[in-house]
Amino acid sequence: MNKTGFIFDLDGVIVDTAKYHYLAWKNLADELGIAFTEEDNELFKGVSRKRCLEILLEMGNIDASQEQIDAWLFEKNEDYLSYIDKMDESEILADVPKVLNFLKKQKIPMALGSASKNAGPILEKVNLLSYFDTLVDGNQVEKAKPDPEVFLIAAENLGVKPKNCVVFEDALAGIEAANEAGMTSIGIGEPEVLVQAKYNFIDFTEIDFDFLEGLIKEVGGR
Repeated sequence: MNKTGFIFDLDGVIVDTAKYHYLAWKNLADELGIAFTEEDNELFKGVSRKRCLEILLEMGNIDASQEQIDAWLFEKNEDYLSYIDKMDESEILADVPKVLNFLKKQKIPMALGSASKNAGPILEKVNLLSYFDTLVDGNQVEKAKPDPEVFLIAAENLGVKPKNCVVFEDALAGIEAANEAGMTSIGIGEPEVLVQAKYNFIDFTEIDFDFLEGLIKEVGGR
């Protein structure tokens, strides 16, 4: 069994696809006559597509049949896919490759743990797919974060005990899921929002190799 495993969320950690989710949800909201702002979009972070639509319909006080709901979910996803189809390596967030390369050289197994059902295609577009030993996304997970299911499956796939895993997350629900799984949580984003994370960084430019080496020893030694 491997000593240490690193698990990364996708949106807001490796790439910023939140802006494309926002545009796609905004297009649907406009179509439905619902006012939808970037602030409203914060409610959708780390949440499944189905739940996002439920929130949007609640905001507009709209009742709909399951058939109509399925049609809107499909429409939103097709719109989103049209945006991510144009993605390339320029979309990778600052210094993410630096961290991935360091961990790969240390032979640390890595997983992606994301609610996105498009994680694989996105990683292919930005040429990062080869770094990950396993991908656990919305296609394999039934329970959304803050349920720890996505991270527990990732740990199992890596052959690493949950207590020996490190999780990088930008959403509070993801931090809660990592903590619930007994993993070491690292918040990427505003510390005052991600208050439950064990460590906090605004982005990967603040993470140096000394920190990573210490983290590998700390988490692997449990």
